[in-house]
Amino acid sequence: MGKEEIVEKNVIKKYFPIFVLPTLLAFTAFFIVPFLMGIGLSFTKFTVITNAKFVGFDNYIKAFTSDNEFLHALGFTSLFTVVSIITVNVFSFALALLLTRGIKGTNVFRSVFFMPNLIGGIVLGYIWNLLINGVLSKFDVDITFSAKYGFWGLVILTNWQLIGYMMVIYIAGLQNIPGDLIEAASIDGASPMTVLFKIKLPMVMPSITICTFLTLTNSFKMFDQNLALTAGAPERTTEMLALNIYNTFYGRIGWQGVGQAKAVVFFLIVALIAYIQLRLTNKKEVEQ
Repeated sequence: MGKEEIVEKNVIKKYFPIFVLPTLLAFTAFFIVPFLMGIGLSFTKFTVITNAKFVGFDNYIKAFTSDNEFLHALGFTSLFTVVSIITVNVFSFALALLLTRGIKGTNVFRSVFFMPNLIGGIVLGYIWNLLINGVLSKFDVDITFSAKYGFWGLVILTNWQLIGYMMVIYIAGLQNIPGDLIEAASIDGASPMTVLFKIKLPMVMPSITICTFLTLTNSFKMFDQNLALTAGAPERTTEMLALNIYNTFYGRIGWQGVGQAKAVVFFLIVALIAYIQLRLTNKKEVEQ
């Protein structure tokens, strides 16, 4: 290590706390403290923070035993997430394969497919609400007529929004595959399907991991699209977890503590999924 590198390292070490401290204080004040307060409030009954009364695990018990809507929302969200992960990643990977073949207008197509990701969730929800209801009106029903309509409407909306974003990640992964490797496989007689499953898919596994995780978290935490697209569904049959928590906290008097308990459960589920995916990713990297 040269003298200049040693000096630079010492300077960074010396002034590191000065630059990190403001961000650390802001993160602590606006994330860590409210987060810990939220966990504490989940064990209380309250309408405002100042009148919180400790009730132990009553809110958690009530969330799972006295609120069938919460369990329905959990099952609905889980099924929606599984379907979205499969459809979004299959279609986005297929588009990435198509747009890395050097066809004319590739850059235009990439931009067009990516654009829906830039539109806000509420706007997307209302747009697709109009489109889907326009089709269903020919059959004298709308998207709130059946939970199935709401479910597949949300799947279509999610695919339309996320496919372009995931496609860009897959394109980056495919472009990093050495061309000589694919050319050598072709010379050796490998079919396009063999190249796809034996070379391309294994080589883009990091991209697949990233896209799977992003799709999973986006689907599981969906709120605004759910609110705009399927609002008014009878008996909240298309209500997902985030919307259920919101409606519990702000729409039911005396259930604020239960809503907070649901939020903590929601966080634990997302954290557990992220942890499992991280472990699986690390395991694959070690095996490779």
